Amino acid sequence: MGIFRFLCGIGLIRRLLHRAFTVQSPGLHKTVFGLSFSNPVGLGAGFDKNAAYLRELSVMGFGFIEIGTVTPRPQVGNEKPRLFRLPADKALINRMGFNNEGVKKVTERLAAWRHKNPSQAPGSLIIGGNIGKNKDTPNDDAWMDYEKCFLALFEYVDYFVVNVSSPNTPGLRALQEKDALGKILSHLQSLNSLKPLRKPLLLKIAPDLTESQLDDIIELAAEVKLDGLVATNTTIERSYLSVRSTKQAAAIGSGGLSGEPLRKRSSEIVQYINAKTGGQLPIIASGGIFSAVDAKEKMEDGACLVQVWTGFIYNGPATAKKICRGLI
Repeated sequence: MGIFRFLCGIGLIRRLLHRAFTVQSPGLHKTVFGLSFSNPVGLGAGFDKNAAYLRELSVMGFGFIEIGTVTPRPQVGNEKPRLFRLPADKALINRMGFNNEGVKKVTERLAAWRHKNPSQAPGSLIIGGNIGKNKDTPNDDAWMDYEKCFLALFEYVDYFVVNVSSPNTPGLRALQEKDALGKILSHLQSLNSLKPLRKPLLLKIAPDLTESQLDDIIELAAEVKLDGLVATNTTIERSYLSVRSTKQAAAIGSGGLSGEPLRKRSSEIVQYINAKTGGQLPIIASGGIFSAVDAKEKMEDGACLVQVWTGFIYNGPATAKKICRGLI
């Protein structure tokens, strides 16, 4: 990103790059949970954790960017190395552990960005805020961490995603259980209702949930009036890997698996949610999206929008452009 950042610092070159990477077509426009997206291809949380590359990423033609996961206090994350490639399967294993500079620093960057790029301006970049809890915050107190991030980021992001599904923070996934999750989401929606204009609130779920757990989440989504789900996060399952990658993964150890091996399972989750809700709950699909064919598959399964992450790591800055071209 260093060279790209330098080039984007030169106004003329930035405009030329934006023109080169952006696909403009009315057929790509989407209106989902009250927001107008120039195209349905977004960059998932985990790449720009600290809102440090919004200018550069906005040049690359994404319809939306999700920053974070952001926690109240700065967090160094897990010990390095913590990101590994499995090239035989076009996959990644990461055990980052919510490494980020904390909500105060991220908010400062977003405020500076919004000063130059007002959210109400035509064609403005849609920014999602992915929020989590600090590693040392007990699960019983997790709702307070989500509250702090929600309130601090509220003015500067267009929608929120509650992340309780990362496998890299010990005990975090326990918050996906209905009672614990209900406490967090109900509280955030109460805060949301006090604002003059509420922000869409979504939940990011794991691909490792059982049908019973998915049913609980769907029921809870209706109870607290969630605006949508992000399906899915990374998986702790390794059975999707080829023999070669399985051996490599065993040497790597713990972490969340993403990329091509997750494509089928994430599609199954999207299909299940779509069928259970009659298509009434918006879904952002994430997992194994590398091409327009993959994106179309997710949309046929019931997704309104798609997010890339591993596909972006493997395919580079033209990823959104190539997918958008294929979607027209």
